[in-house]
Amino acid sequence: MEKKQKILNDPVYGFISIPYGILFDLVEHSYFQRLRNIKQVSLTHYVYPGALHTRFHHALGALHLMQQAVISLKGKGVKINKREAEAVMIAILLHDIGHGPFSHTLEKTLIDVHHEELSLLFMQRLNEEFRGRLDLAIRVFTGKYKKHFLHQLVSGQLDMDRLDYLNRDSYFTGVAEGVIGYDRIIKMLNVVDDRLVVEQKGIYSVERFLTSRRIMYWQVYLHKTVVAAEQMLRLILHRARELADAGQTPWSPPSLAYFLNHRIVRSDFYERRNDLLDCFAALDDTDISTAVKAWQQHPDPLLSYLSHGLVNRRLFRLEFSNEPFAEEYVDGIRRALAQSTQVPRQAAAHLIIQGKETNSAYTLTKEEIMVSVKHGEVVPMSSVSDFGITPRVFTKYFLCYPKEVS
Repeated sequence: MEKKQKILNDPVYGFISIPYGILFDLVEHSYFQRLRNIKQVSLTHYVYPGALHTRFHHALGALHLMQQAVISLKGKGVKINKREAEAVMIAILLHDIGHGPFSHTLEKTLIDVHHEELSLLFMQRLNEEFRGRLDLAIRVFTGKYKKHFLHQLVSGQLDMDRLDYLNRDSYFTGVAEGVIGYDRIIKMLNVVDDRLVVEQKGIYSVERFLTSRRIMYWQVYLHKTVVAAEQMLRLILHRARELADAGQTPWSPPSLAYFLNHRIVRSDFYERRNDLLDCFAALDDTDISTAVKAWQQHPDPLLSYLSHGLVNRRLFRLEFSNEPFAEEYVDGIRRALAQSTQVPRQAAAHLIIQGKETNSAYTLTKEEIMVSVKHGEVVPMSSVSDFGITPRVFTKYFLCYPKEVS
């Protein structure tokens, strides 16, 4: 008897399956296999050593949760035919296929294009290769299909992407606060008037999910040491690009050298889609890591100083503040850097990084999570005041500079 699915052992969920057919063929495709070499949480392993899982793991986990969601919704009488089920699974499988090296860290650093737009371009390219079999998946992914709740399962405030990455990142970092009741949340989902809703008895699980997401952002994704490492990596690539612009391109693997020597913008991908997607698909974490390791010996003082610091975990100090830093304070650090003998003198002006990070566990800018209460009424989660969910954007300003400054 012919097998209908490929069984994999996932450390988070146990045995999961990939149906043979187009889903398995997409997983086997080189564009998807590339995700094995892109870390899910970038440089978080500098703080949490176990956080070395990849976008490949995450995409398969999100696919598994989508399978569970489709089964649960169909069990409640929600009409999802085979084509729609396959389409929503393809959409979640490929939702992150456009991520570049180190995920969000280098987004808009090497190329000025958002990863979701690249994911769509990859899906369109694959659709041509698979002779139109991704048509419906693309409509679901872009929210243009008539059954809107399918898009919400892929991209919403309670989608399978978020359910997987919170649970998975919690597992690999060891941060228990991120553990969520994903299985209960999935079983509490339903559809009313073509909109995804949560049954009222699942409200506490959703509240826990939102709380866990906020904690994970500040404790893991925006941990000050993680942010410092990511800012250093951005500064390294920025310096390499400056040298390339001056006709002094530092050695790097060919896939990276192309993007250092060419400033690729959004319009380029639409004019030369296939060629640029192939170039981009050849680029992953290993290319960046190899280059940064080699640049420790580069004659440019700034590039070698930063590269040596990142490779050997001599990371910058990062300070967070609820208010913008006073200019006098920043000037004091700038003067200390200029006088320091431990940092490259001519590079001192480049070594102060200022910025801000924002996080909102729950927002009104996206479709609200809707709750199905008594008598079939559906209300926004923010209006269910008993549960204390307040839409709010948290902002922290940061100042990042070498630790050599006392």
